[in-house]
Amino acid sequence: MTTVAEALLARLRARGVDYLFANGGTDFAPVIEGLARAGAAGVEVPEALAISHETAAVAMAHGYYLVTGRPQAVMVHVNVGLANAAMGLINAATDNIPIIMCSGRTPVTEQGRAGSRDLPIHWGQEMRDQGAMVREFVKWDYELRSGSQVETLVDRALAIAMSEPRGPVYLSLPREVLGETHGDALPSPAPVMAASAPGRPDPAAIARAAEFLAGAERPLIIAQRGDPRAADFEPLASFADDWAVPVVEFWPVRNALASAHPMHAGYQVEPWLSEADVVLVLDALVPWVPDRHAPPAGCQVIQAGPDPLFTRTPVRGFPADISLAGETAAVVSALAEALRPRLAENQAKLTARRARVAARATETRQARQGDGAPMSPLWASHCLSEALGPAAAVFTELGCDPSVMSFERPGSYFSHPLSGGLGWAVPAALGAQLADRERLVAACIGEGSHIFANPVSCHQIAEAQELPILTVVFNNGGWNAVRRATLAMYPDGEASRMKLMPVTSLAPAPDFVRIVEASRGWGERVERGADLPGAL
Repeated sequence: MTTVAEALLARLRARGVDYLFANGGTDFAPVIEGLARAGAAGVEVPEALAISHETAAVAMAHGYYLVTGRPQAVMVHVNVGLANAAMGLINAATDNIPIIMCSGRTPVTEQGRAGSRDLPIHWGQEMRDQGAMVREFVKWDYELRSGSQVETLVDRALAIAMSEPRGPVYLSLPREVLGETHGDALPSPAPVMAASAPGRPDPAAIARAAEFLAGAERPLIIAQRGDPRAADFEPLASFADDWAVPVVEFWPVRNALASAHPMHAGYQVEPWLSEADVVLVLDALVPWVPDRHAPPAGCQVIQAGPDPLFTRTPVRGFPADISLAGETAAVVSALAEALRPRLAENQAKLTARRARVAARATETRQARQGDGAPMSPLWASHCLSEALGPAAAVFTELGCDPSVMSFERPGSYFSHPLSGGLGWAVPAALGAQLADRERLVAACIGEGSHIFANPVSCHQIAEAQELPILTVVFNNGGWNAVRRATLAMYPDGEASRMKLMPVTSLAPAPDFVRIVEASRGWGERVERGADLPGAL
């Protein structure tokens, strides 16, 4: 005799879910019993990891997907656990990360069933619509109402999460239903339904976009989010090289091109954007900031990606003369194929463009300074890049500066999603380390982001799961992002003349070294830039 909880776990594992990142509560009893029974019976289920904070659990699933391309499951405790997990779901939704988000639901019945309410909190945690807490951030949500639904719902959840544009889904799991008897926990060999096949762009739209690009004198590519499934930087690398198109990674979430690529034009859209006559935007929610930058009049803009108009975003006014929906790699490959017959006739124009990009690259790669006390963020970033080497994975959140770092392979640079839910980078790095225990993984964060990450919890997870990440805290003594935003809006205001702006100080800073030492980790505080290479 098996239970619905056992059937749920077995189904998840059969569909490729390796881990259940769990932060438990009273609703977990059927799941815990199911894990124990599955182990005794030899039934394969996801490995359940006890994660000491819900935000960390979701971010670990996020980081795991970024380096594997495989969605994972998270389960938290009813509405209170879901409230803590909500920020992670906001980040996952913005970053198109498929996560199977589950939470218990306080028992529906007051007596008479296995799993009925037996603690005062079961009345206090009751909600009319628990899914409403996260509905805006997930692609699909449902409450399991009968054990007979479990196989179909798991397959449906995964199919929706993995269909483009990808994203998290949510399943509410009442305790009584999880504890119901289920006839057979062994899943069927094939899913009830599969994810939608990725769309391919319309050939007529590709032909028109190719005409734009072929006729351009100063084309520009703006990329913001590389594909975590890509084994290499193709086909963007070849396309940019063949057609001598500069590629700017503006506020990159994931690196889309090797930093040493001859057409890599850095991380700022200017001066490239103001001179462009055609712009190809690749999966970029914010290709530029309209209040600061603008393409010139007459510039044609092509937007491309799984959801080129970013339909989840209520207001997004960037122009799109052509919108190409499809996997980014497929769109670039289609454009390359359409343009191939015109390559030879454009060689003189391409030679001039190569020289222009090379000249600009020389201007932006000056020697790094700032190794004094305090050291500059540029110096710290440069030293970190030198120490880590090309095989490492870097997760950053208001920490390192990619403009002075080297990233020579896909999946080596990950920045926080543009939703800005802070506290993401450290647990996401833990998830990446879990996915590849032989790889060096670093989390680079500001001290405010590190506080948001619940560092006591993150270091406890690292020790418990044997995940030896390198955490680098860029400690500037305050909320620098808040200070910059204030100066940008009120450059001559009263706050600009203050030595210490209101609501920007984090003094006194915690002793981050002692926090990691509390979990038997190693830490060092470095004051002088000249000492940083040795410490690293």
